[in-house]
Amino acid sequence: MAGMIQSRPAGFPSEEGLSLENGEDASVKDVLAQALLAWYERHARTLPWRIGPKWRRAGVKPDPYRVWLSEVMLQQTTVKAVGEYFAAFTARWPDMMAFAAAPEQDVMAAWAGLGYYSRARNLVACARRVAEDYGGMMPRKAEDLAKLPGIGPYTSASIAAIAFDEPVPVVDGNVERVVSRLFAIDRPLPQAKSEIRETLRPLVPQDRPGEFAEAMMDLGATICSPKRPACALCPLNMMCRAHGEQREEAYPVKAPKRAKAKKFAGAFVALRGDGKILLSRRPPKGLLGGMSEVPTGPWQESPVTQMPTPPLSAPWRKIAPQVSHIFTHIDLKVTIWQAALPSDTPAPEGFWWHDLENLKDAGLPTVMAKIVEAAIPGATKARATR
Repeated sequence: MAGMIQSRPAGFPSEEGLSLENGEDASVKDVLAQALLAWYERHARTLPWRIGPKWRRAGVKPDPYRVWLSEVMLQQTTVKAVGEYFAAFTARWPDMMAFAAAPEQDVMAAWAGLGYYSRARNLVACARRVAEDYGGMMPRKAEDLAKLPGIGPYTSASIAAIAFDEPVPVVDGNVERVVSRLFAIDRPLPQAKSEIRETLRPLVPQDRPGEFAEAMMDLGATICSPKRPACALCPLNMMCRAHGEQREEAYPVKAPKRAKAKKFAGAFVALRGDGKILLSRRPPKGLLGGMSEVPTGPWQESPVTQMPTPPLSAPWRKIAPQVSHIFTHIDLKVTIWQAALPSDTPAPEGFWWHDLENLKDAGLPTVMAKIVEAAIPGATKARATR
């Protein structure tokens, strides 16, 4: 929300905005951290994986396992979507050693619906590495965390800062937006990621880096939103160059989006008379790797005009309409063939029959659930409302 800049108290920079290249460096850093943390103490979000300011003051420490699990789940996923999954995972696998002992397929099935399924495989690999090499206790430093499977620069920094109070910059999409606006960084994303991280680094306080990281993320999620940011409520508005220019929504600058690749596939929904549906498993590598699926033909660049090779002989009939599903870089359209089979029909090698009434236990990814629902309306209702 654009508006006039208010008068600045001592220690705040001039109307040109925040700068760390002048004699105000120390005071600017201190005032920013103090203002942000004071705001966070009043307005911190209550999240199931978070130890809030009140409990931190009482000496309660964040559980590194819960921090790690939540941060991986939250990648490319909303807080709202993650809550139920986080509760289910921590109830089933309450600590790192329990998770490390979990069969990978159980984790993949529990993950179904969260997307980006390589994250689930990496979770298992990471937990097993921590169990084997560190006795179930996660390393405390970001540089050591980054050596674990599935843990990149953001996740390693977030675990190190939030769980172990290492003063490292934690930069997710929300923080990118806050820092880009504070400093009016005009280099487009994603090229600007390293600049944003290094710009944030000297601002991280030594005494409360974990809460500072959580405060920055909360500020971006609740105040410094992509559209119509609530600048009047922002504790840093008097330090913000973008606000001073009344150009908040111009930042962060984003490179033009790359066009999604178009892919086409055929899928087979076979239902036996006893209410069981034929399933298979995708190859371990690649998109949806290792996940359960209805039998599916190869993904191709041209529309499917003829039925692919079916998994077994049956009176297949094509149904309409097609199912569309959008991945990060792929727009997939699936043509569906359906068949009804006798109850005693055996599953071909590499396939199995699964009870349709317990479809949610199959761990189907979202696109496969869409295919089943298109062929058998109502089949995924229980799964959608769990």
